[in-house]
Amino acid sequence: MAPARELMRLREGRRRVVIEGVQPEIDGGRFPVKRVVGERVTVEADVFTDGHDAVAADVRFRRDDDVVWRDVRMAFVENDRWRAAFPVSELGWYWYTLRAWVDRFGTWRGDLEKKAGAGQEVTVELPAGEQMITRAARSATREDAGALRAWVKRIQGGSDKAVEAALDPALLTLMDRYPDRRLATSYGKQLVVVVDREKARFGTWYEMFPRSCSPEPGRHGTLAEAEERLKYVAGMDFDVIYLPPIHPIGTTHRKGKNNTIRPEPDDPGSPWAIGSAEGGHKAVHPQLGTIEDFDRFVGRAREHGMDVAIDLAYQCSPDHPYVSEHPEWFRHRPDGSIRYAENPPKKYQDIYPLDFETESWPELWEELKSIVLFWIGHGVRIFRVDNPHTKPFRFWEWLIGEIKAEHPDVVFLAEAFTRPKVMYRLAKLGFTQSYTYFAWRTTKWELEQYFTELTRTEVAQFFRPNLWPNTPDILTEQLQTGGRPAFMQRLVLAATLGASYGIYGPAFELQENQPLEEGSEEYLDSEKYEIRCWDVERSDSLADFIGRVNRIRRDNPALQSDRGLRFHRIDNEELIAYSKRTEDRSNVVLVVVNLNPRLAQEGWLQLDLDALGLDQDQSFQVHDMLTEARHLWRGARNFVRLDPAVVPGHVFRIRGRVRTEHDFEYFM
Repeated sequence: MAPARELMRLREGRRRVVIEGVQPEIDGGRFPVKRVVGERVTVEADVFTDGHDAVAADVRFRRDDDVVWRDVRMAFVENDRWRAAFPVSELGWYWYTLRAWVDRFGTWRGDLEKKAGAGQEVTVELPAGEQMITRAARSATREDAGALRAWVKRIQGGSDKAVEAALDPALLTLMDRYPDRRLATSYGKQLVVVVDREKARFGTWYEMFPRSCSPEPGRHGTLAEAEERLKYVAGMDFDVIYLPPIHPIGTTHRKGKNNTIRPEPDDPGSPWAIGSAEGGHKAVHPQLGTIEDFDRFVGRAREHGMDVAIDLAYQCSPDHPYVSEHPEWFRHRPDGSIRYAENPPKKYQDIYPLDFETESWPELWEELKSIVLFWIGHGVRIFRVDNPHTKPFRFWEWLIGEIKAEHPDVVFLAEAFTRPKVMYRLAKLGFTQSYTYFAWRTTKWELEQYFTELTRTEVAQFFRPNLWPNTPDILTEQLQTGGRPAFMQRLVLAATLGASYGIYGPAFELQENQPLEEGSEEYLDSEKYEIRCWDVERSDSLADFIGRVNRIRRDNPALQSDRGLRFHRIDNEELIAYSKRTEDRSNVVLVVVNLNPRLAQEGWLQLDLDALGLDQDQSFQVHDMLTEARHLWRGARNFVRLDPAVVPGHVFRIRGRVRTEHDFEYFM
């Protein structure tokens, strides 16, 4: 008898089907693709064999803790390309792979059909089909086995009716349930999908400093007063309230107003200089309140339909308890002093970075994990992570994997304004979402190129953008100089280009636009270094406009995903046009924005009607949800004019007879 290894080699040698070009497959399967509960994973691959035999293929999938694989038959697309999709219905991890085989019954049936159509004698071919059907009956259910044996009887005899029976589509459907996979080729990898909750795909964020929520100018606000501000934020239809660090702030090298290194005695310091004698990352700043006050804040936010996100900033002030308790966790100069943080020419004398190359790295990692678990224990499920690109990739992959294994509903947003490959690596290794370059993409070409990359390439499989027109660190030149129309324009772009977006308020709705100095993106009198008293009832506030935009997002599922984004041509470089639609085309939104905040612009749209599901010769209504205006359009070419002094954009819902992906028609 030949050795077992030789038998295996011979058996493998009969597996003739090739599987390659699998998508999605991130870095050869090193990293997972991302979905949220209720979505589908569409898998494509090149599947082929030698000769002219027909092939068939399955996508196989299972949840992480399942033993049995479930199969979805792939459909032929074109040029040896095959496709199938499977649903992900629970949080956590899914696995998927492929297998393919020579479809002997399909090959036999195809040859029979060709020969019969050519008038050739085919009775000699029928017994081979009978054998395959009989074999399939042995593994079929009792009901299907009976049906298959009945088909065998109909084929026997070689008459014209026998050939007709052999080619009956009903027999093919039944045989497809019991394919002969004995010599199937299995794809050599098991690929992973990480499945998050819906907030990972769609969220509307509002950032505010609790210490600036006091109604009295100059007085440090409390969490209880921030709690009172929640009704105002919820009134604009935000569903995530994000708080910068709420921990005790150090006094050593504390920064003063406008980042001066010579603070006044009553300057509160930067919230990112975490840690004092009152505690570190697991403590609440005493002037804000207690951990019980924070718990009440989280509970009240939930009553208003909002998740609470907090800042996860792994850095310490010189007064943090870690500095005295674990000096080995910090990098020291030759003279024994600890290095403060720098990003030349910027200096952060009030912050000590952690040393991730310390010999005590296992203890450091575990302690940093315990911080996340502490706040999870107090109701936090969203973390905005400060500067993750300045910490090791392996640390984040470990930390996020550990946390999500116990708490798969947790969302991590990477605040990583850095090189694209670094941002993408952070997304691949586990970050749920990421900040983007949106704030600095202002021209039509820049926006189209950037968002095509984010939504129409492999990047969309692992990178979820969260768009911010402003942050406490970023006041762009456009917002500095463009006035109220620029704030409205950037809001519409962020809220409709991205399924997730956020603003730093009340600075945004009150159109705060004074830079620290010419050429700087820092705010004058930045809230990072002082307490501000915001008059949120000001008559020029954009709060009503923001609320209207957010309700449009809430009411239109097309705007709750990035996958349906398509750009449309328009003959004016100061106007940009794009659409989003749901997969079934039941909701289609068309957006046109004037990118010039100073002058009215007009132009002719050339719509991609196929992307919108519309026919060339049909009329359809466009309903501008910002102004409630309605227009009747026809065909691809239509005229628009936008005056930024009135409103800088149209957000149209298309209402009319729309073709679905299955070519049925209905009115939206």
